[in-house]
Amino acid sequence: MPRTSSPLLRVLMPLATLTLLVTGCSPVVDVEPAAEAANPVCAEVMVALPDEVSAHELRQTDSQATAAWGEPSKLIVRCGVTPPGPTTDRCVTVNGIDWVLTEGDPAWTATTYGRDPAVEAVFDPNEIPSSTVLVSLGGAVDAVPQTNKCLSVTKDQTIPDK
Repeated sequence: MPRTSSPLLRVLMPLATLTLLVTGCSPVVDVEPAAEAANPVCAEVMVALPDEVSAHELRQTDSQATAAWGEPSKLIVRCGVTPPGPTTDRCVTVNGIDWVLTEGDPAWTATTYGRDPAVEAVFDPNEIPSSTVLVSLGGAVDAVPQTNKCLSVTKDQTIPDK
């Protein structure tokens, strides 16, 4: 007499197979987590990230508080990096979020300024324009309270008296 499988097993087997097929198509991205990746604010940032940036889909990563878009990866984000201190590096404000930009060859790094924990985005501006990256990530990064702002060295600044 043949054995019949349980109804639960008949439902779970196709789901397990589908899961293997879906995850097998897009390998998990290996990303080094930031030192403060376990900061609870990073969880708020991660759940608010967009599903797509510049027609590149969000992919699964193997580390807490990290994200990647595109295959191969065109944009990597890590929450919990050390916030940059005062700097003379280029700082831009996009939709109320201050970012310190470090131009590399080929990858650029944009790190939030005045927010702790800081969020870092690494991307190739020839693949995804910096303006697209910063606008796309702005809503999620806004979950981290702002405590400082970039100052422009080209504008007169009023320094408060004691």
